[in-house]
Amino acid sequence: MVDTDGILGRKMKQRPAVLNLTQDELSRKADVPYTTLVKIETGVVKSPSVQTVQMIAQALEVTIDELIS
Repeated sequence: MVDTDGILGRKMKQRPAVLNLTQDELSRKADVPYTTLVKIETGVVKSPSVQTVQMIAQALEVTIDELIS
């Protein structure tokens, strides 16, 4: 899954605030390493796996479509 325009990273930064989650809490809830989460948010990782995006979406209580569009 390629995030060339940074939508995924922006939404990953916005949504935890709505749920009162820190990055660390989101990382644990999604079962995604903290460093991976930060790299996706900052655009270092532009092609996270679909599985990783699915786990993040579930932790943020949204669908993958909501997260990437």
